[in-house]
Amino acid sequence: MLLNKILYLVSIWAIPAILAITLHEAAHGFVAKRLGDDTAYRMGRVTFNPLRHIDPFGTIVLPILLLLASGGRFAFGWAKPVPVNFGRLYHPRRDMVWVAAAGPVTNLLLALASGYLMHLAILFPAPIAGWAVANLENSIIINAVLAVFNMLPLPPLDGGRVAVGLLPRPLALPLARLERWGLFLLIGFLFILPLLGNQIGVNLNVFPWLVGGPVRFLIGVISALTGIG
Repeated sequence: MLLNKILYLVSIWAIPAILAITLHEAAHGFVAKRLGDDTAYRMGRVTFNPLRHIDPFGTIVLPILLLLASGGRFAFGWAKPVPVNFGRLYHPRRDMVWVAAAGPVTNLLLALASGYLMHLAILFPAPIAGWAVANLENSIIINAVLAVFNMLPLPPLDGGRVAVGLLPRPLALPLARLERWGLFLLIGFLFILPLLGNQIGVNLNVFPWLVGGPVRFLIGVISALTGIG
C-alpha cells in the first residue's frame, strides 16, 4: 500500500516536472540559435529528449526526496544549464534578455495549456481521468513556480539576466558580477536563513512571500483564463 502511494505520488509529479524542465531548457537553446548562438544546438540541447537536460541529482533525486519528506508539498531542484555564448548573439545585451526570458515564457504557456487540457482530461474514464487531472494540476503548479522563481532578479536565474540586459550599465554591471555567487545566495535565502530563524525564534523564511504569493496570483489568473475555477 505504501509503495503504491509512493509510486502514484512520483508519477503525478515526475511527468509534469520533467516536461516543464525539458521545454524550459530547450527554449533557451532554441531562441539562442535563432539569435546567432548555436552552442546549445551543437551540443544537442535544443531537443525534447529530457535525458539531455536532466541533472541526475538536481532533477530527480533531490526533488523526489523533498516531495516524499514534505508529503508532496515542497520540491526544489535544477536541470543542467543550457550553454549560451552571449558574445555570439547578434545584439548581445538585447538578445540576452530574449534568451533568458524564453524559459519562463515557455513555462507560462505550458501552465495555460495544462489548464485548457483539463477540460479534456475529465472526459476519460474515472481512474484515468483522476490521474490525468492530477498531472495537469501539478503541471500548472510546477510551471507557475518555475516561471516566478526563475524570474527573480538574481543571476544566474533568468530574471537576473533579464535585469542585466534591461538596467542601465552602472546598475547592470554590479548585478552581473553577482552571478558567481548567485547559487550560494539562493541556497542561503531558501535553506540556511529559515534554519537560522528557527534557532533564534524568528520567521526568516522568505520563500512564501517572495515566490508563494506571486505563484498563487499567477495560478489564479491561469484558472480564470482557462475556466477551470
